Amino acid sequence: MQKNKIYQHPVFHLILFVITLITTVIAGTEWISGQMGPFDFDTLKIGLPYSLSALFILGTHEFGHYFAAKFHKVKATLPYFIPLPPVAGFLNFGTMGAVIKTTSEVPNNKSMFDIGIAGPIAGFIASIAVLIYGFTHLPTVDYLLSIHPDYFSPDYGKDTITLQFGNNLLFLFLKNFSTNSSDFIPPMTEVYHYPYLMTGWFGLLITAINMIPVGQLDGGHIVYSMFGSKKHEAIASISMIVLVVLGVTGIADGLLELGLSFGWSGWIFWSLILFFIIKVKHPPVRYFAPLSSGRMLLGYFSLFILFVSFAPTPFLIIF
Repeated sequence: MQKNKIYQHPVFHLILFVITLITTVIAGTEWISGQMGPFDFDTLKIGLPYSLSALFILGTHEFGHYFAAKFHKVKATLPYFIPLPPVAGFLNFGTMGAVIKTTSEVPNNKSMFDIGIAGPIAGFIASIAVLIYGFTHLPTVDYLLSIHPDYFSPDYGKDTITLQFGNNLLFLFLKNFSTNSSDFIPPMTEVYHYPYLMTGWFGLLITAINMIPVGQLDGGHIVYSMFGSKKHEAIASISMIVLVVLGVTGIADGLLELGLSFGWSGWIFWSLILFFIIKVKHPPVRYFAPLSSGRMLLGYFSLFILFVSFAPTPFLIIF
């Protein structure tokens, strides 16, 4: 019991936050500069916009859950920010996200719905705000040339491995809505040098992953609360099949060089985590009753968020 109290003490949460702040500053500096560390303190300054905007999105998402839990008198911890130190050879975002933990029973599906949906909607709004700021404050092409002086050279990118971020419907819409013809808009192979575009894109990806209607993901809470266990299980099973198909397609595309540029091998890894750790089924609540029409409408809107934020191919390696 004493051990649990230590993990729930505000100082412990603050320590995790500070460590995550440091690891995301390092990650942001690596992404923006295109260089690996170690860095001096002056250089690390360029990673601050990435770090602060990423933590803003993650914190907004988790505090959405937290305040909804408090509203329904469900005990919950403060957010645990999860740092991710730089690891050579792996995509390093500086964090594995953030979570809160409910420490008392969620009594009914109405409370479950409100707590589950508050996070993704809050994080979704925060991601949109960061993306709009990023698209409306794009630097000139000289910014990219300061990182890649040979960007317009015919040989740029040849004989190298290139990482390309995948589009989603909302990112495409905001790009077209928030920019004009005079702006230099970076291609998806260079977006990671632009901190607000990258963290906004990352926020949409995290929102979409959380909104997959499986088990105790946010989407699982929402769909279970809307439709009950039987329909949730059917929807969750279909979602798992879609993830596996996308994962297998990504693997086949890479191994057989099919040129599809569709799917991502990482979805296989994520589906295994869902199946063995998070589980496909949603545990029952004590009291279950039909939700109001307002909550049902909000639930359908959250599924729309999944649709416009989901990227079937979030990462593409180009040889």
